[in-house]
Amino acid sequence: MWGHIGKPNPPVSVLQGIRNKLGDAVRIEYSKGPNITREYPSFFADALHIHTDPKQTAEEAKKAFDDALATAKRNDMVILVLGEGSIMNGEAASRASLDFVGQQEQLLEAVVATGKPVVLVLINARPINLLWASEHVPAILEAWVPGEQGGNAVADILFGDAVPGGKLPITWPRTVGQIPIYYAHNLTQQHEDAPDFKSRYWDLSSFPLYPFGYGLSYTTFSYSNIHISNPQPGVGSTFEVTADVQNTGSRAGDTVAQLYIHQQAGSASRPVRQLKGFERITLAPGETKTVHFKLGKDELTYWSPSLRKWVEEPEQFDVWVGEDSTAKLHSNFKLID
Repeated sequence: MWGHIGKPNPPVSVLQGIRNKLGDAVRIEYSKGPNITREYPSFFADALHIHTDPKQTAEEAKKAFDDALATAKRNDMVILVLGEGSIMNGEAASRASLDFVGQQEQLLEAVVATGKPVVLVLINARPINLLWASEHVPAILEAWVPGEQGGNAVADILFGDAVPGGKLPITWPRTVGQIPIYYAHNLTQQHEDAPDFKSRYWDLSSFPLYPFGYGLSYTTFSYSNIHISNPQPGVGSTFEVTADVQNTGSRAGDTVAQLYIHQQAGSASRPVRQLKGFERITLAPGETKTVHFKLGKDELTYWSPSLRKWVEEPEQFDVWVGEDSTAKLHSNFKLID
């Protein structure tokens, strides 16, 4: 069922958010850069009166590129906002590539080459190829599609008035050739947890650029003292997994503690890891809190295609607690009849 799309309030852009934050205290220059456009227009653009940038001639695009680069060169630092327009995502908006649209990658590399400090802010609704950026840009902020007040929120993060605490709800690929890529894949003959694993590809790592659940902060956290209340629970019972989380940095901040499990054997091949619990906590510098997770029938039951029913099987399980799907703090338990 389609809903009516009303007229929203004018959104706060990243540029306006920064101006709101700094006022007249700092000189701010802005340059738009070359337009980004779809190869095939969306039928939603006209129907919903959505603004889209016109295609530019080669000369117009070059002038816009040169203006943006000149702006970067004559300033002390650069906040580079790249990504996709809203009309480039959603229904009838698939893409064959994860590369930046248009000349954005070239502009990014040219701005970094100036030697000026660069912060990259991403406005997008899907992963973008960040292989080069991840190695050459010291600060990347994934803002997704941040909404009407997004510019103010981004400014709060950039200038330290808020501490980032978001975590990736997806696995971020290195390149489009890795898709489909997801952390909860089943065991194969050789897999990432094997000590001698290198890569299924001969031209890049099999590991994602950023794992599921990943996200940095302005502070750091450590995980320790994992404990399972009953290391041999019975089928159908509920038990608790706890771990200590400490803020090891100098600022207060949020983190999302995540619990993953792996059933070592069963009537069907089981994923190498599955997220079964998470808890957001706020910690002052040096503070430690204990996170608590419940495991029981809901978390340990799965659909077995070989048995054609839901099963909770007596088996050995691994359990990890940490900041993302590569968590290292590990223990195990055995589910018994």
